[in-house]
Amino acid sequence: MSKANFTTRRSFVLGCAAMMPVLTQGLSRTHSVDRPASLDQETVALTTPTAGLVRFPTGFRWGSSSSATQTQGATPADNWWGWEQAGKAPASGDGSGFDDRYAADFALLADWGFGDYRLSLDWARLEPQPGRHDARAIEQYRQILQAGRQSGLSMWVCLLHTALPKWFAADGGFLAPSARTVWARHVDFIGETFGDLTDGWMPVNNPFSYALKGYLAGTFPPGHTSREEFRTVLQAIHQADFEAALRLRQGGQPTATNESLAVLHPADDSAAAAAATADLDAAVWDSWLSLARMTRYESAFDLYGFSYYYAPAITAEGKIIPYPAGEPVGPQGYVVWPEGLGQVLTRLRTELPGKRYLVAEIGYGGDDDTQRIAYLTAALRQVADALTDGMDIAGVHLWTAVDNYEWLDGFSVPFGLFDRNRQPRPSATAIQALMRA
Repeated sequence: MSKANFTTRRSFVLGCAAMMPVLTQGLSRTHSVDRPASLDQETVALTTPTAGLVRFPTGFRWGSSSSATQTQGATPADNWWGWEQAGKAPASGDGSGFDDRYAADFALLADWGFGDYRLSLDWARLEPQPGRHDARAIEQYRQILQAGRQSGLSMWVCLLHTALPKWFAADGGFLAPSARTVWARHVDFIGETFGDLTDGWMPVNNPFSYALKGYLAGTFPPGHTSREEFRTVLQAIHQADFEAALRLRQGGQPTATNESLAVLHPADDSAAAAAATADLDAAVWDSWLSLARMTRYESAFDLYGFSYYYAPAITAEGKIIPYPAGEPVGPQGYVVWPEGLGQVLTRLRTELPGKRYLVAEIGYGGDDDTQRIAYLTAALRQVADALTDGMDIAGVHLWTAVDNYEWLDGFSVPFGLFDRNRQPRPSATAIQALMRA
């Protein structure tokens, strides 16, 4: 498939008119967004030529996020490999070359000033056949975790980041009647096998994005476009996340969510646009907040983490379009808008007051590193302002340290502070100055 076709498929996610309705009919809530106050606490600071002063408290955690498929490449045992072979995504190859360079990568990041590193342990590599675990894959991941810790990094482990074992996907994935039992078994195996080398757990990456791309937009495996399946998988994957956290936190390590979050905006003043926005809002927010407020899960997560990349507008027909209107659209089809991160933080604090939070993923995709510096600095100011306003934010994990495979975009949209040759971009130096200030 040509790059143009991949781009068309990516844009379909942003323009998906099938989004509405998704979970809740007729839900409409108004959330005011106030500008955060200026900073007045004891902090460290960075001044950049493009952005002025950004301040953070000492002890703030800085990390980098990654995933197995994106850094190691797909494996024949997972369903993303089949997606590539069918011509529905570019080849991932060896990802970022992580398998051969992880020890040096960890040393580089620790020396640069990072304290946390989040990776995923590829389920398909570890369990290529149901109930049969690969000893070599287990040993490799143990060596990876050991190397990270020896470099001085705290290692955060994700159990599911997009790709599934082929055998689990063939059974229906999280739609299968046996999914809960199979998932619980896998969670326990990971906890028992890697818990001694893990500093924190982030069980499922972006549950909403997983359900949307695979079961409504059809751009990721299994490529379905069913509202009913989307609703079912969304509920199942969120519950899998919360149940995994309950099991994993018994080992004493902290647990964190990584929700795909944005504050949605009606594209116009019509009642239809407001209703369509409220329906989608229920999928993005209420689908997991309803679990977080349940007695069973109220202590499942120590940190409520999230990814932020853009803030969409919703038309009366339920179509997702870029926001703010009239602003430049980036290579992945959305407007890079740092103020949206501040809106998410405000909303999150309103929805779950008194909790501790983590910005689990922010990044800039594109070739213009000057814009990367400007965006990250402006986004991090939103975090600093929220801290000043009393929000308990443990840290920020950036996406990502080293350029890697970006799913339907292959290697064409760089997110790294370092290129694939591990050469630092100016943005890496800017972030380093902030971390070391």
